[in-house]
Amino acid sequence: MDRRSFIRITAAGAASGIIAPKIVLAGSLNTKISHNNMAGGLYYTKESPGRWHKKAGSHSPLIEKTDSGIQVITGHPMNANKHWIIKHVLLDKNFNYIEQNIFNPSEDNAAISHFNYTEYDEAVYALSVCNLHDSWLSVLEV
Repeated sequence: MDRRSFIRITAAGAASGIIAPKIVLAGSLNTKISHNNMAGGLYYTKESPGRWHKKAGSHSPLIEKTDSGIQVITGHPMNANKHWIIKHVLLDKNFNYIEQNIFNPSEDNAAISHFNYTEYDEAVYALSVCNLHDSWLSVLEV
């Protein structure tokens, strides 16, 4: 590679570093977690269900803001000793652990969690963990 080609490539790289973050950050957080390399492999989302494409509707957690904090609901049957949601985990905007709720499928009829977390000013993530179909991530954009 000659010197001029090197300078041209370097300048193009620097320019894309200035322009690209605006393009990347323009979408919603839900789009960003669904297009992340880990989506559909390490965790699943409604938009990136990976090998569990038929399970997205019943496994993706729904996150709602309430007067007392955050409510997470996974519309999934709780069949003891067969197939159930193990827990919900609440994460802050940087994916730091906040709190979790572990379910007992013999006692809990539905996967519903109430978190008294009101100190957020940006995104809140919820992870729903199924005993058979892995972990599912959703975001509440504030």
